[in-house]
Amino acid sequence: MIKKLLFITFLSLLFSCKETPVQTVTSASTLALLEKSKAIQLRAERVEQHMKVWQDSLDRFGSSEKSKVQFKDDEFVNIEELSNFFVLDMKYATEDNFLKKAVYSCAKCFVRGVVAKALINANKDFMEKGYRIKLFDCYRPHSVQKKMWKIFPNPGYVADPKGGSIHNKGAAVDITLTDLQGNQLDMGTDFDHFGKEAHHSYRALSDEVLANRKLLKETMEKHGFSTIRTEWWHYNFKNKKFKIADFKWKCG
Repeated sequence: MIKKLLFITFLSLLFSCKETPVQTVTSASTLALLEKSKAIQLRAERVEQHMKVWQDSLDRFGSSEKSKVQFKDDEFVNIEELSNFFVLDMKYATEDNFLKKAVYSCAKCFVRGVVAKALINANKDFMEKGYRIKLFDCYRPHSVQKKMWKIFPNPGYVADPKGGSIHNKGAAVDITLTDLQGNQLDMGTDFDHFGKEAHHSYRALSDEVLANRKLLKETMEKHGFSTIRTEWWHYNFKNKKFKIADFKWKCG
């Protein structure tokens, strides 16, 4: 009889025990935490790998053979032959511009040698902060200036070819910034937006846009460039005077 009672008590304890479900729940929670930890670690490794690749790019920038090419200050040079780290979006080689017509035969960015050096140094500064220069327009042959004037003879939008433009001298660039992935930063307006919103003095913009414009302006000024009042994208190289030119580059 006693043995029977002990057996029944044992069975009751066995089937009423709460240990097994608790252990199952704890085990499932632990597995979930482990999986989450692995996912976080994997993301961290990817970020670290990406930053290493970018640092390698910066190191190559400093030791690149291209950056050691010798040229004169007044010589016209192709920025792509000196550095791989710019983003090119040459608007006037496409119909994506206010003229709605391509006026360049192909997309090339030429500037004077001294301007190229300043641009490369400015771009290195931006790269160390996680950005790159995107180029919209560089040297513009005088004959192209005449073509633009013929399409749109408005001095508020196009420089009269009689006096020419700093672009015709190879000492001006139209630019913006991108992030490391090539995504363009918000500057408040599109390139070639001819309205008050594009003026440097216009303040009715988000904090992000104002910060982006400030970063662009202050860094470019640090490297010898100056702005014009009405266009956030336009930068002239200071302290050098060049003559208007009609040098034409070869395509292909």
